[in-house]
Amino acid sequence: MEMEQESEWNAAQNISISEDLVTAAKHQLQFLAVVDRNRWLYESQCLQWAIYRYNACWLPLVAKHSESRVTEGPLVVPLDCEWVWHCHRLNPVRYKSDCEEFYGRILDNCNVVSSVQGISSRDTEEIWSKLYPNEPYDFDLARPSSSEFSETVYGTQSFSKYNFILAIERQSPFFYQVSRPHVNNDLFLQAAFARYKGFLHLIRRNRERSIRRFCVPTYDIDLIWHTHQLHPASYCNDLVELLGNVLEHDDTDQNRGKGQKLDTGFSETTKQWEETFGSRYWRAGAMYRGIAPSPITTTPCIPEIASNKADSTNELERLIDIPKTNYIEILLQCVEIKNLPEIHKGKVGVLFSKAQPDGIFNVKRKLSIQSELGQKQVAVFQCQPMGYLFFELVSQSKKTKTLGSCFISMEELSGPVSKLSVEKWLDVVPSSGTVGSEPIQLRVAASCTLPTPAPHVVQMLRSSPLSKTHCFFPLCGMVRFTRSWTRIIDAAGYEIIRLQMRENKKSAKEIFGLTRTGETLVLAQFLGKEWSVMDSLWSFKLPNSNDQDAHLLLTGPRMVKLVSGRKLDYEPKHNDKRGDKHSFMTAVEFSADHPYGRAVALLDLKSGLLTVSSSFIQNLLRVSGLYTNILSTPLG
Repeated sequence: MEMEQESEWNAAQNISISEDLVTAAKHQLQFLAVVDRNRWLYESQCLQWAIYRYNACWLPLVAKHSESRVTEGPLVVPLDCEWVWHCHRLNPVRYKSDCEEFYGRILDNCNVVSSVQGISSRDTEEIWSKLYPNEPYDFDLARPSSSEFSETVYGTQSFSKYNFILAIERQSPFFYQVSRPHVNNDLFLQAAFARYKGFLHLIRRNRERSIRRFCVPTYDIDLIWHTHQLHPASYCNDLVELLGNVLEHDDTDQNRGKGQKLDTGFSETTKQWEETFGSRYWRAGAMYRGIAPSPITTTPCIPEIASNKADSTNELERLIDIPKTNYIEILLQCVEIKNLPEIHKGKVGVLFSKAQPDGIFNVKRKLSIQSELGQKQVAVFQCQPMGYLFFELVSQSKKTKTLGSCFISMEELSGPVSKLSVEKWLDVVPSSGTVGSEPIQLRVAASCTLPTPAPHVVQMLRSSPLSKTHCFFPLCGMVRFTRSWTRIIDAAGYEIIRLQMRENKKSAKEIFGLTRTGETLVLAQFLGKEWSVMDSLWSFKLPNSNDQDAHLLLTGPRMVKLVSGRKLDYEPKHNDKRGDKHSFMTAVEFSADHPYGRAVALLDLKSGLLTVSSSFIQNLLRVSGLYTNILSTPLG
């Protein structure tokens, strides 16, 4: 960072913000997660009723509370009202004008807390009941279907003309973009807060120079910007002091197409940021993730299952030791090169790889140099947070030739004292061993997310290939047993366990496993009309005929459906040919925390590869053995 650019960054960090936006951002993420588990708040007649309750009940109550506190403690806002209020405040100019029109002042969130923070709402409910005896404090999902709805909502009361439906439609996909685990980390959020100040500084500089530019934030910056707007009084005061007026938050343009306003604005913001601060604008874990995957179901599914826990002396967990692995996401850019011989100018690129074996990233990829190509190119990939990133400078003339190499330590990028980013000049060590008077230097910029538990990838090997055609038949009385083994191996090729279906001495059907230490375990037994997975509280069976989503059902402390194709987080991107629904099955977990489903495993029926979330590995190993034995067993 040059002195002038460092001065600009320091000026940005001196911007005054009245709120603790890091802590508040965590609260916002918690709230958005709860809203996402109540998707009736995204659309339907329930949402229209929520908008009515917000305008007719909540805003007047906040107005009373701001004049003279109506409770000793804070007001606790009902979830439906909070969601509408959330989206209203994210148009700060409109929210300010609406509040001033109907209440003469901005209605702030001072002495108001979210319903998801676990604070008792008893006092608020008492005040609510006195003010609105015909309107319950908690939203009644059955009520909007009544005839009372249209008479009440479309009555003569005067409310804001703001189109809340469209505003909520625009904000509904936001949580998907910021819902990954690293976003909720203090280190990530503190960096995001600093970058938000940098973003405001760019806008201030544009105003000072009378430059009209549509500045577009990355998602880490946008999260902090949203958080600031959720404190409307502070946001207005802070931005008036900084810019002279309230900064608009324009979320109406959703078209990300090439050359469109959003695309052009983002490109111009990127260029201005990098010229002003001398650092990269794009950030690992903060970029657009693509369209949110389609839900498995449009109606919530919360199974009524006992909360008993499996026996802690589980033999399978004791005998199977699968190493836990963390991964990080890296966003890498080769920015510039110096002292390159004239003969190679415009003809060089960079090959990058991990210097040590990595079970996640084990390939060599190519990346252009921005100053040579004349345009930005970045690489986004996942790897283990250890070892070194190794760079080879190659000439791209008639014959590819390696000119030299350099490296960056992963500890420098993702270690305990790092800021999750590094940008530096690296000396390229010549391949010939001869160093010129001025060594070639490569400027590399990299950012990363915090380490996250990596999913486990195992492979199921059988003497005969998997075939989905054998799967969807009744299990009782029709299974012809096989002596073939299902071997489950890890990514390194080591056998984890070997499984087989058999009949025991009592002619009962069962699956048993042979561990690498030679111990034998009975893993599942066919009882009645379903398979009981031993030493846990899980059972495996065909679903009811009215459940058309699932082909097989796993029930226990949670419910898991096996559905055709790649679903949710495994949904194919960019027209991936591997999206063939006949080649994959996704295990989708349903629970109170995930009523619309959470993908916990993906089974590739052709290769036998099983990708399993780290928290679900033991149970899926049990079931995979049972499943693949049933799957490949022909009918009598």
